[in-house]
Amino acid sequence: MSNQKTGSHTLPPLPYADNALDPVISANTLGFHYGKHHKTYVDNLNKLITGTDLADLSLEEVIKSTAGQADKAGIFNNAAQVWNHTFYWNSLSPKGGGEPPTALKQKIEASFGSVEACKKELATAATTQFGSGWAWLVKDGDKLQVTKTGNADLPLTKGMKPLLTIDVWEHAYYLDYQNRRVDYVNAVLEKLINWGFAADNDR
Repeated sequence: MSNQKTGSHTLPPLPYADNALDPVISANTLGFHYGKHHKTYVDNLNKLITGTDLADLSLEEVIKSTAGQADKAGIFNNAAQVWNHTFYWNSLSPKGGGEPPTALKQKIEASFGSVEACKKELATAATTQFGSGWAWLVKDGDKLQVTKTGNADLPLTKGMKPLLTIDVWEHAYYLDYQNRRVDYVNAVLEKLINWGFAADNDR
């Protein structure tokens, strides 16, 4: 995600082609969301930290060292959004949906009762987040749970380990779904959610 020697953060490549998530998420949406929004967060972050004591820190270190500091809100927001978006792209897969890998499935069942119950909680978190934000599957101690955050906030600053996320900022879905956030969320959960990525993060 970043080059610590120069302090210059870069836009990581997408893990798939820009049309790979069609028809759930169009190449048009991905072009704007990744190519404009995500890139702008990277560019803004680099401008804000150049020449400061944050310039040589990793992205995660920048996030943790600026969280909750009003005078560094701009830096935190841009750094967190760079991290959140990279995590979101990896939370999706053209071959997503379906059943989680066995070990993760067992943990999901232990925490939620069933995979369907977990998906329902994720959908509820994503659709009830007021305004812009994120829905997350996280590891909190030994237990998995669903949480949601507003704007750029993320579970990393709350001591929880993110496993996957769904972006519910309007620019994530508006070109394809307009105001139908529920349809977008359900389609992502059924066809794109990358349980393998979540399983990797659970290790």
